[in-house]
Amino acid sequence: MLRFAALHAGVESPFAWLRLVAAVVLGTIGSVGMWSVPVVLPAVQAEFGVARADASLPFTLAMIGFACGGVVMGRLTDRFGIAAPVICGALALGAGYVAAGFSHSLMLFALVHILIGLGSSATFGPLIADTSQWFTRSRGIAVAIVSSGNYFGGTIWPPVVQHFVATEGWRDTHIGIGIFCALTMLPFLLALRRRSPMVGGDVAGAFIAGTPRGLGLSPDALQAVLCLAGLSCCVAMSMPQVHIVAYCGDLGYGVARGAEMLSLMLAFGIFSRIASGFIADRIGGLATLLLSSTLQGVALLLYLFFDGLVSLYVISALFGLFQGGIVPMYAIIVRQYFSPQEAATRLGIVLMATLFGMALGGWMSGVIFDLTGSYEAAFANGLIWNLVNVSIALWLLMRPAGGPRTDEARLLFARHVGNARG
Repeated sequence: MLRFAALHAGVESPFAWLRLVAAVVLGTIGSVGMWSVPVVLPAVQAEFGVARADASLPFTLAMIGFACGGVVMGRLTDRFGIAAPVICGALALGAGYVAAGFSHSLMLFALVHILIGLGSSATFGPLIADTSQWFTRSRGIAVAIVSSGNYFGGTIWPPVVQHFVATEGWRDTHIGIGIFCALTMLPFLLALRRRSPMVGGDVAGAFIAGTPRGLGLSPDALQAVLCLAGLSCCVAMSMPQVHIVAYCGDLGYGVARGAEMLSLMLAFGIFSRIASGFIADRIGGLATLLLSSTLQGVALLLYLFFDGLVSLYVISALFGLFQGGIVPMYAIIVRQYFSPQEAATRLGIVLMATLFGMALGGWMSGVIFDLTGSYEAAFANGLIWNLVNVSIALWLLMRPAGGPRTDEARLLFARHVGNARG
């Protein structure tokens, strides 16, 4: 009986897939901390009477909280399992959004977004790292699916937030979000409390033995290179994601159209993330990162040449379709080239760099707009940063063992998995 229960709660088991579904829903709820600020940016700017760059500060601080929180929550995950960060995240989101609703200055509103970002971080990197421990042959698609919770949230939350901002005001909307998060996130602990069977086990050791590691770099050097790549790609990524709502308002289309474009962008990002998982299981994380980053640059270039309403809808959909697979690839790369016992912490550090990139890019684009009076130079700035990411991905891919795992490694790993289950 115990053997049967262990089999059905192990790697690649039905329980693992059920757990994945729970993680996606939790990630969808918790990701509100990333997507509410772009929607309320025009309303906050109007109420406090500040410049666009100042109004972008809450998003920047939310991303800093998300970035630093990813490392802290990653350490908690490696040490105690996923339950600890989920509890912390639910409490932080609840308190942060309620405090934001009662903020009577832009500075206070911006500062509480550090706490909001911290709460959201618990439902991204830790869930990705934890889920990766439950899958072997389907790790790429599993990581892509769980990371899509962030984009499911990006699809659902912007129109919902925009509706309540228009009908109830941004303050009541923030208070309502805080109460909702606190009440709905904690029940998912029932599905996620079990620790991964791969942590510290023979299966993990077999994976390490059969996996090419390091790319000819020390672990810390590879970590630094991945952080630079993550920073660069997300400076580029943040331009449309943070400013598309305000951009549409400036063009005279209205902020509601911009919120729809953001939702459309992230909806197509879901397809991209899942497709990237299938691709990564076949060609490897580095090659998929290079492909996705190159296509993201193509979409950014299109924003420079087309600004009609229909064109912006189409380009926003393409941007989401092209860039959605970028961030999950860092999880695949980390799991391929670093030890499973430090996966959540290592991934948290890389994701911290990507979120610093989002924070820097969101603020930088606002500054460029204030200086030039348009977003053209901001899109060009994003293209330059995107080129840095493409160059790093290409350089890593060309190094020894930069491709996908060898057939021998796959066979060795499969043999150990079979022995562990038998």
